[in-house]
Amino acid sequence: QVQLVESGGGLVQPGGSLRLSCAASGSIFRINNMAWYRQAPGKQRELVAAITSRGTTNYADSVKGRFFISRDNAKNTVYLQMNNLKPEETAVYYCNANLVSFDSRDYWGRGTQVTVSS
Repeated sequence: QVQLVESGGGLVQPGGSLRLSCAASGSIFRINNMAWYRQAPGKQRELVAAITSRGTTNYADSVKGRFFISRDNAKNTVYLQMNNLKPEETAVYYCNANLVSFDSRDYWGRGTQVTVSS
């Protein structure tokens, strides 16, 4: 059984920073791409940032220069450093990993709430 567990969410003031973590555990043979998505109330889930196994990154235009994704392959963990957060970025942030276990598919975490408010 593969699990993705996010942590690091919470309440932050506009302009503040948070660092999210997502650890993958279980019978994992290889992790390919890892990514962070978010879903605000009443909106569709959207890609925030992604990173390949070799470290190539991709960001949504709205977060470029403020959010930074990284990963520690030894720990099967992906991080999202979020700076200068805006109220409209209040959402549940989900971790996604494309990995090889006894099957090969995308796995999702349960999400962590990020609330940006004064």
